[in-house]
Amino acid sequence: LGTMWAWTLWMLPLLCRFGLADLPAKPENISCVFYYTKNFTCTWSPEKEANSISYTVRRTLCYVRENDTCNSTSKAGSSCSFYSSLTPPDIYIIQVEAKNAYGIIKSDITYWDLTTITKIEPPKISSVKPVLGLKQMVQIKWTQPVLAPKSSTLNYTLRFRAVNSTHWMEVNFTRSGKNEEEAYNLTGLQAFTEYVVALQCVVHKSRFWSGWSQEKMGVTVEEGKLVPCAPHGLDLWRVLRSDKVDGKRPVQLLLKKAKGAPVLEKVLGYKIQYFPENNSNLTETMNTTNQQPELYLGNQTYWVHVSSYNSLGESPEATLRIPAIDEKLFHCIEAMHTCLTQDQLVVEWQSSALEVDTWMVEWVPDLDSKPLAISWESVSHARNWTIQQDELEPFWCYNISVYPMLQNLVGEPYSIQAYVKEGVPSEGPETKVENIGVRTVTITWKEIPKRHRNGFINNYTIFYQAEDGKEFSKTVNSSILQYDLESLTRKTSYTVQVMASTSAGGINGTGINFKTLSISVFEIFLVTSLVGGGLLILIILTVVYGIKKPNKLKHLCWPDVPNPAESSIATWCGDDFKGKLNLKEFDDSVNREDGILKPCYSPNDFIDKLVVNFENFLEVVSAENPGKGCENILGGEKNEYVASPNRPYCPTVSTEIPPRGPQCLSSGMLEGIYPETRERLLPPTQGCGPDHLCEEGAPNPYLKNSVTTREFLVSEKLPEQIHREV
Repeated sequence: LGTMWAWTLWMLPLLCRFGLADLPAKPENISCVFYYTKNFTCTWSPEKEANSISYTVRRTLCYVRENDTCNSTSKAGSSCSFYSSLTPPDIYIIQVEAKNAYGIIKSDITYWDLTTITKIEPPKISSVKPVLGLKQMVQIKWTQPVLAPKSSTLNYTLRFRAVNSTHWMEVNFTRSGKNEEEAYNLTGLQAFTEYVVALQCVVHKSRFWSGWSQEKMGVTVEEGKLVPCAPHGLDLWRVLRSDKVDGKRPVQLLLKKAKGAPVLEKVLGYKIQYFPENNSNLTETMNTTNQQPELYLGNQTYWVHVSSYNSLGESPEATLRIPAIDEKLFHCIEAMHTCLTQDQLVVEWQSSALEVDTWMVEWVPDLDSKPLAISWESVSHARNWTIQQDELEPFWCYNISVYPMLQNLVGEPYSIQAYVKEGVPSEGPETKVENIGVRTVTITWKEIPKRHRNGFINNYTIFYQAEDGKEFSKTVNSSILQYDLESLTRKTSYTVQVMASTSAGGINGTGINFKTLSISVFEIFLVTSLVGGGLLILIILTVVYGIKKPNKLKHLCWPDVPNPAESSIATWCGDDFKGKLNLKEFDDSVNREDGILKPCYSPNDFIDKLVVNFENFLEVVSAENPGKGCENILGGEKNEYVASPNRPYCPTVSTEIPPRGPQCLSSGMLEGIYPETRERLLPPTQGCGPDHLCEEGAPNPYLKNSVTTREFLVSEKLPEQIHREV
């Protein structure tokens, strides 16, 4: 017993440890932000869980103890937002509850003062202008954020740098927030220099600053008169189009001032000269004021020379070589990647060509709409390029390409896509259901339009749930746009929706309903095939049987019907009687007008044979045709002569018997016949003795009919009487 208790005490901690391991991780590092007039969002860690976990964020107002909840899942990210209206200076209690199939874990209770977690939109700079009469100074004007607490004190940070510099300087100041438009004079700048400025702000006492505003440029002036001069130079680049116009390829030129050129220099226009590489005599010249002119060139290599000019002269020429359409470009960039460092986007690349030391970086937004203007910049003596995040739009995807340049040759570019900031997609995927089966269905969806993605789509999650059933999910990578759901329940309604996820979170598409089939096309085909195959096999077996045994098949399908003309009755009186069954030969023996039977001669055993064979014949007929009553047994016409007056009418058999020798009719048989019929059969004037009536000559067919008919019509005692008399 002691050993058992020891084992129990040793196993109990292990069991408890295993049970706790199945519970979700406790939510920690809770952080909440109040996006003014938009939402109240809380985040926590861990950010991702391997198993499916549902989170419930409970928010309680301290003073009135009102509470509400927000629900989220581990797949949607460790964040949740409340959208009800809030107003500072309320204080809220936040607690996060994690739940899975094994239990519930609650976080520690946290308190949040809206005044300290309010975040507002950045201000919008309206102008950056020099101030007349003041040296080395510009005045910045802006409008405060629309969604900001009214009459609240706002703290500002102004950063600025010269256009040709990457070093930012900052200035902090405060404004009351009562005026919609504010101004600030930035001093201590260099004369005759162009500057870039940006602003951000924060509500007083809050710890969350707004984002930076859009950058704005302004120029300082030097005291005294500005001396005009000719343009110093320009930078030149091109965009090669793939389509052709009238057999020529369009080439778009990109022009801008050279780095280090005076800010206030004026350009009146541009002079462009271009000609084929192998024939400079075909030089064409054009003047334009457009900084993105378009040329239409042939398929061969061209040289382009561009200079800017004003009233005082021309700038030095910028030269560019346009490769032939079939020229093979050299490749030297092996890899490229992007990264975000503080407020900058850094692009780095690796090259195998050490002699290449000049690169052209090109970037343009990748949107569904018409392509926007291309931006470009030359990089020398480096294999990286940096741009401020504020110069790029958040939630926009940019195509960044780097071209290696070796003297006048331009190599093959290497391209990559990048976001300076990612967000949750603006809309979910458009979902459709196809190929609905008994237990399977195909879910397809379309890609979200580029302008609504707000980031790189990392994966898609398919959520499906049976009516009043448990919800299931399947996750696939972003390259898959359809998925086959399996192991569904037959004849059941389901709801399905697809969620697209970026690094910032996911959003569900519209849910759609479908119902699985009760029977599949394959099952219908299988049943039809089995039934059809069975019938085909039966037909084949029947045909084979009919070929092997045609008589049996013919007897089964078309049974033989006895032919009265071939009846075996004709054999009762021997072969001589069988050969004379021609009713027309009896015409002289029968007087149809008076219906009188004439005496005939017959063998002594004729009646015996007739009675015995006819009884056997009646048994066969009654067995084959039960319930048919009295029918024509020997075939032929109705018996027009003999009928019993004491019975219901029954048609009798009439058979014409060919003439032969003497026929006899037993007098004992006639005794059992009704007197009326007997008188008609044997008139008083005819007779052949007491026992038999015989006469030479042709037999009377009506006599035979009378005898045979009586076997059908007289009482059941008639056969006994006949046998007794015989």
